[in-house]
Amino acid sequence: MSTLDNPTLLEVVRASRVVAVIRGDSPEHAADAARVLFREGIRLVEIALTTPGTPDAIASVAAEVPEGAYLGAGTVMTLEDVDAVIAAGATFVVTPSVSESVPYAAGRGVPVLAGAFTPTEAYEAWRQGAAAVKLFPASAVGPAYLKALTEPFPQIPFLAVGGMGLEQLPQYVAAGALGIGAGGPLVGDGARGGSAEALAERARAFVSAARELEGAA
Repeated sequence: MSTLDNPTLLEVVRASRVVAVIRGDSPEHAADAARVLFREGIRLVEIALTTPGTPDAIASVAAEVPEGAYLGAGTVMTLEDVDAVIAAGATFVVTPSVSESVPYAAGRGVPVLAGAFTPTEAYEAWRQGAAAVKLFPASAVGPAYLKALTEPFPQIPFLAVGGMGLEQLPQYVAAGALGIGAGGPLVGDGARGGSAEALAERARAFVSAARELEGAA
């Protein structure tokens, strides 16, 4: 398991453009999906705490994460959540909102992708130590909204999450996002006992799409 800091996380997001979001129905299925995603070249994978037994899933995969790739935890809301996922082996955390977990995880030296929707929330998440701000749900407002957010906050890195698929990836990167968080369009039913080969095929498509954006700002 590799450790991670804010600059490295941002570098990996900028290079790979995709954070995979796993919401599974069991720790075993979630762990299996994470393994497939890493094997196919996805470098950032988060397992959401809405998955039963998320710490167990993280612990079972943490030692297998490839060099240059990182395993995180999503829907991390409380101080107890932070402690549990770090103990399990998560190297970054993701939140759906500006919650107590943001400054706590940042204070422990763990990079945070903090969820925000408004300019006030985005600035507060950044002020509390987030490595980047996760615009969520981005699909409710579109790329133009994200572009408008980046203009007064050029110092804040943004990630677009919520309804993000292959079509949205270049749109949001063009609007100023470092990349996207992809759940359903990428993972599908792969973390709920679905086809591992279908998951691998989707992962390869996302990796290919990200490569086409190499050199974009």
